[in-house]
Amino acid sequence: MKEILLIALGGGTGAVLRYLVSKYVTEVSDKVFPWGTMTVNILGCLVAGIVIGCTIKLNLPDTLRLLLIAGFCGGFTTFSAFSVEGLNLLRHGYFVLFASYFLANTVGGLAAVYIGSKFIVRYVN
Repeated sequence: MKEILLIALGGGTGAVLRYLVSKYVTEVSDKVFPWGTMTVNILGCLVAGIVIGCTIKLNLPDTLRLLLIAGFCGGFTTFSAFSVEGLNLLRHGYFVLFASYFLANTVGGLAAVYIGSKFIVRYVN
């Protein structure tokens, strides 16, 4: 039961922060390309990578990993919204924007996880 509560706490916090970050980024950017969702997806992947790196380097307890990865990152990232927005770009004929959006999210997310994990493993004592 403790694990479920940790995931719920992290997930709720991540979801609220996702809303705030995505709303802000959307307000200050153009309205066609879904910058808000892409921003939270890449930031969430970076946080996940940092937590993975800390787990490797600092031997974090499983409860902290559950709170931060399953909970916070799960609530913060928006892959389902990414999929819906990608489909909307396709439906409206924005094929080049869709390709850019898809590549930036997938390649950017993978790169952010890698960079986050390697940074922690290398630089945290």
